[in-house]
Amino acid sequence: MWTKENLQEMLKQKLEGYQFMVVSNREPYSHEYEGRKIKCFKAIGGLVTALDSVLQSTGGTWIAYGSGDADKDVVDKNDIVRMPVNNPRYNLKRIWLTKEEENDFYYGYSNQALWPLCHIVYRQPLFNVSHYNTYLNVNKKFAAAVLDIAGKEKSFVWTQDYQMCLVAKFIKEANPGIITALFWHIPWPNPEVFRICPQKIEIMEGLLSNDLLGFHIHYHCHRFLEACEQEIEAKVQWEEMSVTYKGHTTLVRPFPISIDTQNVASQANLHFVKNEIDNLPDEIDPPYEILAVGVDRIDYTKGIVEKLYAIDRFLEKYPQYQGRFVFFQQGALSRLHIKYYKEYIDRIQALTEEINWKYRCGKWYPIVLNNRRTEYYRQLALYRAADICIVSSLHDGMNLVSKEFVASNTDFKGMLILSKFTGASRELKEAILINPYDIENFADSIKEAIELSQDEKTSRVKKMQETIEENNVYKWAGKFIENLAKL
Repeated sequence: MWTKENLQEMLKQKLEGYQFMVVSNREPYSHEYEGRKIKCFKAIGGLVTALDSVLQSTGGTWIAYGSGDADKDVVDKNDIVRMPVNNPRYNLKRIWLTKEEENDFYYGYSNQALWPLCHIVYRQPLFNVSHYNTYLNVNKKFAAAVLDIAGKEKSFVWTQDYQMCLVAKFIKEANPGIITALFWHIPWPNPEVFRICPQKIEIMEGLLSNDLLGFHIHYHCHRFLEACEQEIEAKVQWEEMSVTYKGHTTLVRPFPISIDTQNVASQANLHFVKNEIDNLPDEIDPPYEILAVGVDRIDYTKGIVEKLYAIDRFLEKYPQYQGRFVFFQQGALSRLHIKYYKEYIDRIQALTEEINWKYRCGKWYPIVLNNRRTEYYRQLALYRAADICIVSSLHDGMNLVSKEFVASNTDFKGMLILSKFTGASRELKEAILINPYDIENFADSIKEAIELSQDEKTSRVKKMQETIEENNVYKWAGKFIENLAKL
């Protein structure tokens, strides 16, 4: 069993004498003003959930874009702040972007080109050369921060996700001795889809500058290797899963990301989480006997509209649950600068109002939307209180919400409904698996989750908990670094 302690010990052995750095666009913590006071918020999302635990175990430096309105007021002269606030364990170095850089790099190329390109959910990517040029320059800015910290010391740099495709190339051009690795947190598309990208060669050259490239599952590794064979003059070794390009070899491996299972379970049992569970019936306006929850960033890949269609069909098909069933959707708003996201949010709101009008009776209505920022302990309280957690992603690299729900379900009260199109479905086979595009079956699956016997729920949840306890975040990090050390 991988733990924080044996991960630390392994890192001492494998990376002795090396600086350890993580590079990502999203920062793990942001500082923001509430009135005149500065408050620190932990980001919600798969990347932060996984890597914050690793950095707290290993120390080192996390380099990320400073997005909070008070971020500049808490850093030192080198733009560094020690984190977490209550128990500092590592350095957070913040990179500053102009509004134009943020718009073209993040909202532009990253999320209007690469995001829809990789999530095959019928949304056409937008390829804008100006956006790409800014993307390239911002990647150079992150690489420069790495080189500044590394100096002449041996360093291991672990870059994260699709916003950072080119960072390793710029690092290696300046200092080939730095070991670089990248973990790709989203799906990798099939070659027929990837080939439409005008900057496909530049992206692949950037990724192949890494010594190790990780994806969630074998399927995504194979699609990447196929793209290497078809798009560039590279030697692909299928048996050892490696690519040699311009004399440099990159290992390609699957590493299913996970969570700090025991920590999530213990936090879910803290007294203030239990108090929040007791308060939920007063905070959720309509009365209910059965509570279903969804916890998602508001994004078209998460299948939130499909979730609402399924609930509509469920209540229509099984009217005995009208007046008894409530679905609570917790969703952080994101990427509001992109027109399609604004339209998607409006669509969710309009569909919710339509369904609530259709079924409203007295004080009861079936769907509650909450788009406000929420503390993590309240998210855990939702998991604990829920009879059902619905994860209906149309395409998802992993989805850690599903694993957090399972880990926090310490009394085996709730059941997980999980999309087959998530990486998590490869591990959490005891969940009720759905095709979110199949609304009829989706509706039937909600009824199935409600009517499962307690013995059956307990049996399924225990098996899922055993799986994620064995395959936890420390195993993910440990296996990644073990593979790198083999070089």
